[in-house]
Amino acid sequence: MPFKYGIDSLTIDKVIAIAHGNLAGVLTSEAKDKVISCRKKVETITKSNKAVYGINTGFGPLCDVQITADETSKLQENLLITHAVGVGKPIDKELSKIMMICKVHALCQGYSGIRLKVIERIIFFIENDLLPVVPEQGSVGASGDLAPLSHLFLPLLGEGEFWLNDEIINAKQILETYDLETIQLQAKEGLALINGTQFILAHTIIGLKKMEYLLDLADVAGAMSIEGYKGSASPFKAELHAIRPFKGCIKVAERMRLLFKDSENIMSHENCERVQDPYSMRCIPQVHGASRNAYQHLKELATIEMNAVTDNPIILSDTEAISGGNFHGQPLAMALDYTSIAASELGNISDRRCYLLIEGKYGLPRLLTKSGGLNSGFMIPQYTTAALVTENKSLCFPPSADSIPTSLGQEDHVSMGSISSRKFNQILENLEKIVAIELMYGAQALEFRRPHTFSKIIETNYKLIRTKVPKLEEDRILKDDINQMIAFVKTKAFVVG
Repeated sequence: MPFKYGIDSLTIDKVIAIAHGNLAGVLTSEAKDKVISCRKKVETITKSNKAVYGINTGFGPLCDVQITADETSKLQENLLITHAVGVGKPIDKELSKIMMICKVHALCQGYSGIRLKVIERIIFFIENDLLPVVPEQGSVGASGDLAPLSHLFLPLLGEGEFWLNDEIINAKQILETYDLETIQLQAKEGLALINGTQFILAHTIIGLKKMEYLLDLADVAGAMSIEGYKGSASPFKAELHAIRPFKGCIKVAERMRLLFKDSENIMSHENCERVQDPYSMRCIPQVHGASRNAYQHLKELATIEMNAVTDNPIILSDTEAISGGNFHGQPLAMALDYTSIAASELGNISDRRCYLLIEGKYGLPRLLTKSGGLNSGFMIPQYTTAALVTENKSLCFPPSADSIPTSLGQEDHVSMGSISSRKFNQILENLEKIVAIELMYGAQALEFRRPHTFSKIIETNYKLIRTKVPKLEEDRILKDDINQMIAFVKTKAFVVG
């Protein structure tokens, strides 16, 4: 079944499926009726003498300047042109596509007053992979993601650029290739297009999808390290977590029991003299679980946001247009900052487990090599995890705690959520690298626990690692091994449950 814009509810998986061409997004007659009805309300307001923000007034601090009907179109086009002031590298093409998908869904709910033809043109861009070039910097995350969204929709006017494979092409040239006329924006349309949180939201969606897998993979890496360390499985018993029932912690403990199921190695030392393991091993449910709780909270908020109307003003009737603050990015920004800490902590605890595996305890050789001295073994990759962990810590400063007034003080409190969303993804990219290295360490540690066998999941992942990285016998250039592991983590090919 196709997804019905403005009617059905979006989810992260549905957005990504539409972006990848695996799910069609369609405009139903019901959605068209809502759009047309709201547009008629805007046209009625435009003909009246009543000043309504963004329809017949200037923007921001110029909201007290009324615009004549003849100037309406120029006003809306000027809005996109003047707000397209983004700088920095272009965002990933997939992000541009997700921004358009989320914007179309919001516009189709019938509160934005935009014409049907404008929405249909954006859908044409989506379906034909005509992806605008959007710089990554320049949004303060209130009044919407003004700069990124302006760049996203400049091509409607024949301005800006599109991607053509990996080449940047002038928008007018692409429109001519497809025999498309430029669109002349009418009352309220420029504002409807660039007011909104779709830049923050697109980054959040991509980040959540990546974090979903990394949460599971971090559990696998942790279990592999515990197996290599000959750690205890008792901290993961259900009875322990039932009396402190945080959902994320219960989930992780349950997963750890699955990851140790039928492990000969675990059973071989159940009655050993060791009393307890270091925190980075026995507290995996509490730490990984707290990160899961944060992930789940952000996912809930993102799901609300992707089904919300976030532009301004909101058209309720032909006499009422509310100039409010649905464009403000704070609801996502604060949760993004919290979830960034949660992602960073997964890397922090992973680095600690790497360190434990090279200490040379409980039957493991120092640095995970039998010929230490001449060989450094796995001494140095832990430097890399330590560096990445500190980089992530530095990225955990919460932009949502900051605000710099803009627009001559009319926009005197902003969310900085766009920065929060970008940093969230930077942290996740570093986390991929850290977990990849821990998996390398874990696989090497398992070599010293043979002939004992491990759970089916651990054995499967050990074999997958060995298809990319051989056992380290003597020193070699490990950069290639690390890069192989990072690339493999990105494929999501590991068995995580």
